[in-house]
Amino acid sequence: MFTSFSTALSALSAQSTGIDVVGNNLANLNTPGFKTSVVSFHDLVTQSLGAGLGETQVGFGVGRPITLRQFSQGAIQTSSGPLDAAIQGDGFFVAKDAAGTTVYTRGGNLQVDKGGNLMTATGDKLQGWTNIDGAVDLNAPIGDIVVPVGTLKDPAATKTVSVDLNLDASAASGLADGTFSTSMEVYDSLGNSHILSFTFTKSATANEWDYSVNGDGGATALATGKLTFDASGKLKSPASTDPSPQIKLTSLADGAADLTMDWNLFDTGVARITQYTAKSAPSALAQDGSPAANLIRVGLADGGKIVAQYSSGQQTVVGQLAMALVRNPESLIAVGNSNYALSARSALPAIGLPNTGGRGSVLGGAVEASTVDIAREFTNLIVLQRGYQANARVVTAVDEISQETINLKR
Repeated sequence: MFTSFSTALSALSAQSTGIDVVGNNLANLNTPGFKTSVVSFHDLVTQSLGAGLGETQVGFGVGRPITLRQFSQGAIQTSSGPLDAAIQGDGFFVAKDAAGTTVYTRGGNLQVDKGGNLMTATGDKLQGWTNIDGAVDLNAPIGDIVVPVGTLKDPAATKTVSVDLNLDASAASGLADGTFSTSMEVYDSLGNSHILSFTFTKSATANEWDYSVNGDGGATALATGKLTFDASGKLKSPASTDPSPQIKLTSLADGAADLTMDWNLFDTGVARITQYTAKSAPSALAQDGSPAANLIRVGLADGGKIVAQYSSGQQTVVGQLAMALVRNPESLIAVGNSNYALSARSALPAIGLPNTGGRGSVLGGAVEASTVDIAREFTNLIVLQRGYQANARVVTAVDEISQETINLKR
């Protein structure tokens, strides 16, 4: 009979633990990336009464509950944070806490400190790859992601130009429609702009056009030559195997280095200039130079790319988030701040790019909501409360029986 005391007390302790877990779930109802925990109960060893053949078995109550964290997918919610990120699928962001310990998180409210370090909302440094010398080396070890803060982007001198256009096959040599001009802006090593003017003049020879390129309105041509087309209007000469015409802009008044630019007449073997019976007109102009520019903002794009936008309109990838895949995530230990650490039972995490090797995708401008279901938690709370009340009633009943037993000797 007196075993009932310890049995009921074990149940009271177990139900209390369950209520604690439900309370923690409800407390994190609005915590981004939070994963719900559930309680798993198990009974203790039983004792056999009587002859010991198992006809009468009485248990010793319930054991200490085991908490299991369920890493199910949370709802993806759009947000206004430019650096917010949500994981859709398996995996974790990798971060380093203040002590330098590697932790794993799905909390996607990211920010940048005064040094440009990409951090979680609680101050842990995100790990990944940073743009070094103009490129993100994804084969290098991961480290702190440092984004540019208030920097001035160096100017880039133009090295290649291209003009996609059609020249009117019906134009007559020597007439107004036999001459066509277009222009584009290029940049020198100091970031100053210069205007290149391309002029095409119909030759007396069929399917042939003369071209000249002038700079900054100068009378001296920087490049001259001929374009010859076949009967189908395709560029025949220069051929794709010939060297690209070069445009040289020298002795610049601003003291910048001389500009030597390759004029790309072909795009992967396909001519950019055609001669059809249609009005002469350009369809695209391109050059690879840029002026000095101020950083406007830094944002996170889909795929975990950290993108910097400059006042010149250019966007540059300055970093890449890394993701860790753990085969048995339920073995991870919650260490606070929406972070998890490896336990002795955890498999080694596989670090790589999002959306590769079974890792989920990263969505920019969004966060993953908590997986707490308030209706289910309230149901669990009622069940646990009733269980606690029932076992408390057992303690009361056993206490009354024991008093009656003691009173038998009087």
